[in-house]
Amino acid sequence: MTVQPYLILLVAGLLVFLSIASSKLSERFGVPALLMFLGVGMLAGSDGPGGIHFDNASVANLVGTFALVFILFSGGLDTNWRSVRPVLGRGFCLSTLGVALTAGLVGLFAWKVLHLPALEGFLLAAIISSTDAAAVFGVLRSRGVGLQSNLRPLLEVESGSNDPMAVFLTLAMIRLITGGASSWVALLPSLVLSMGLGLASGLAMGWLAHQVLNRLRFECEGLYPGLSMSLVLLGYGLSELVGGNGFLAVYACGLYLGNHDFMHKHYLAKFHDGLAWLMQIGMFLVLGLLVFPSRLPAIVWPALLLSVFLMVVARPLAIHLCLLKSQFTLAQRTLVAWAGLKGAVPIVLATFPYLAGYEDSDRVFNIVFFIVLSSVLLQGRSLMLLARWLHVDEPQVARPRYPLEFDRTPGVQSETREVEISPDSQAAGQTVAELGLPPDALILLIRRGPAFLVPRGKTRIEAYDTLMLIGERDDLHAAQAALMEAAPRPADPAN
Repeated sequence: MTVQPYLILLVAGLLVFLSIASSKLSERFGVPALLMFLGVGMLAGSDGPGGIHFDNASVANLVGTFALVFILFSGGLDTNWRSVRPVLGRGFCLSTLGVALTAGLVGLFAWKVLHLPALEGFLLAAIISSTDAAAVFGVLRSRGVGLQSNLRPLLEVESGSNDPMAVFLTLAMIRLITGGASSWVALLPSLVLSMGLGLASGLAMGWLAHQVLNRLRFECEGLYPGLSMSLVLLGYGLSELVGGNGFLAVYACGLYLGNHDFMHKHYLAKFHDGLAWLMQIGMFLVLGLLVFPSRLPAIVWPALLLSVFLMVVARPLAIHLCLLKSQFTLAQRTLVAWAGLKGAVPIVLATFPYLAGYEDSDRVFNIVFFIVLSSVLLQGRSLMLLARWLHVDEPQVARPRYPLEFDRTPGVQSETREVEISPDSQAAGQTVAELGLPPDALILLIRRGPAFLVPRGKTRIEAYDTLMLIGERDDLHAAQAALMEAAPRPADPAN
């Protein structure tokens, strides 16, 4: 039976619309949106009322890989290097040693306690060893809750860089199962090489993308998103071609670009944020279609025991060991341990055994899918309560939305810069006319709390105001230096 193209487009549009609409329910009930996307896919699948038969693991793997490339790039693009730099060492430890320890403990439990075949137990453990901090922040954001201190940057570093380790462990176990490798020791050099080449090629691609975006000129701005997409795909493909980890490469590429200035940066950042959401929806819909809920009851008990052991024993132990003697308190480490929500990556990795021809691929996929669901339901629903109980939460500060927005465009040398006035700055208390700024550096707006003021010469600057300035780089540098200069201390009367 031939399906008409208009029907395919109609169904695709309907599923995407339902997925986006269901995200409102996730905001209301504090459930990660990915669970809603998966639910829509499952309802549309073979066992659901939609009745769409889909069991092609190769297509699901391709869609998942394609989507993850842009999701990880967008995550890197949105990461502030200055905020993650203080926790980079600990975050890298969590994303490598922490993932390996978690996988090792879960594998031993599956083998010794659940009596699964040893290699299959460790394969399952490798697949579910990575975390999805995007799901964590989605839960917290839906309730207006943030995390104090360096907790958020730590989770950003871990989630952005732990997927390559999980991919390596999964492929390594598949090679051991299929006879492609003789031992773990023989695979360790390839891990170091893969990570090193992935990081190096990602940073190199980030530098190249930065040069291309700044030097290439198009009359039509609509070509820049396509150009950036092609650079991301090139970064992933070239890294894999030379033996590097493509997922780490695209994250590093995004991290480099996000912390450097380039043409149409705000425009492209918004585009990739929207693209990442579309990729998540498409990926979870396809993975939801791949699931047959009628097959899940057969694996409920082993999957539930694995999930509980992972959440209560394996990840907490790995986290506390990796954060031992760090600046993080016991309460903060406990929150990080509980914030190990599972997301897209484990389900995508669960399609790898299908591609390798492993005979028990169905069982592996169903167990992984059940663990992801239980993690989202148990940890996702209780994360906010735990953060408040541990007193590691704080009100989430929304990013200001300026009524004016500027972006670098070809042929225009001016740029904008924000400067916050500290209480000890000599600018605090002065009027705009008294500031003595360079004549070519203009104050466009003053943000004072939630309000925006249009500056005039007699407008008085207050402490904690944020000034948006426009001008050329040298003028802005001089203006910023003048605004941040500390006020002279009063003379000591005793002298």
